[in-house]
Amino acid sequence: WANPTEAASIGAAACGVLAVLTGGMRWDGIKKSLIGTAHATAMIFLVLLGADLLNSGLALTQLPTELADWVKNSGMPPLLVLFAILGVYVLLGCVMDSLAMILLTVPIFYPMVMGLDFFGMSVPDKSVWFGILALMVVEIGLVHPPVGMNLFIIQKLAKDVPYIETAKGVMPFLASDFIRIGFLVFFPAISLGLVHWMG
Repeated sequence: WANPTEAASIGAAACGVLAVLTGGMRWDGIKKSLIGTAHATAMIFLVLLGADLLNSGLALTQLPTELADWVKNSGMPPLLVLFAILGVYVLLGCVMDSLAMILLTVPIFYPMVMGLDFFGMSVPDKSVWFGILALMVVEIGLVHPPVGMNLFIIQKLAKDVPYIETAKGVMPFLASDFIRIGFLVFFPAISLGLVHWMG
């Protein structure tokens, strides 16, 4: 009946109607909900505005193109550059959310990756491959100790569990994530096989 975005809207509207009908939400609750929505929306639009200004500045200065040319002519191995970029994403996950990371870094990193040769891949294949890698590493950065943002959210929910235990509990998942990233880096066909098969 609906795609995921529409289904989320329908579900949120249905929950609001149900809350009003069952008496769980009155005028005060509606007012708090609207103010909370306004705060969240303003924050997201501020990030988008900042990213748009940054992109305009980058376009005027030609910094991404110059940086891509410098990296290409530096003689550094392409995989070393890629691992450095993925490492930056892991570190940024400690201080930014995923939307901000993607919006602020892709205009800089994307031209660098497109200018390098990875296993003889075409530009469209490199685009899909890098997009998948970047999104996965962004999410890994959000749960990476010591200050991954999602760790603090979990800590807030489980107040009786020491933070060190939460960080230790994440380690097996991080190990499997890094192994998965390694497979995707060295065997791009894993991420591109379905794309090619679907045409």
